[in-house]
Amino acid sequence: MKLEAKLRLRGFTLIEMVVVISLILVLLAIAVPMYNTAIRRSREATLHADLKTLNGVIQEYSQNKRRAPQSLDDLVQAGYLKFLPNDITGRPDTWVTEPEDQDKAWDPNQPGIAWVHSGSNEISTDGTAYSSWVK
Repeated sequence: MKLEAKLRLRGFTLIEMVVVISLILVLLAIAVPMYNTAIRRSREATLHADLKTLNGVIQEYSQNKRRAPQSLDDLVQAGYLKFLPNDITGRPDTWVTEPEDQDKAWDPNQPGIAWVHSGSNEISTDGTAYSSWVK
């Protein structure tokens, strides 16, 4: 009897291992979607902040220079931004610029950028397209 008791104390049974692995898999099945949602929402919050910054800087540049910027690189070259932030696509070259209204432009002969929005065609967690966001 003592030999049999010693053999049982040496390891786990197959049933115990299956139960533990099953519990770990259930916890992962719950945690991974929550993690992915948190990552996506943080990317969306970053996009909101970047849109607010970019559009605010465009307005500031236009008021200070009495003309709208011709490209987003003008904002960096003039020192209004250190660098152009990445769009939600992960690249800085996908921002879509919208031109000034010809009638309301600072310089009607040379209208510039009025505002920017995302160039992504993806849908956000609230059901709207990222490209429709303007801050």
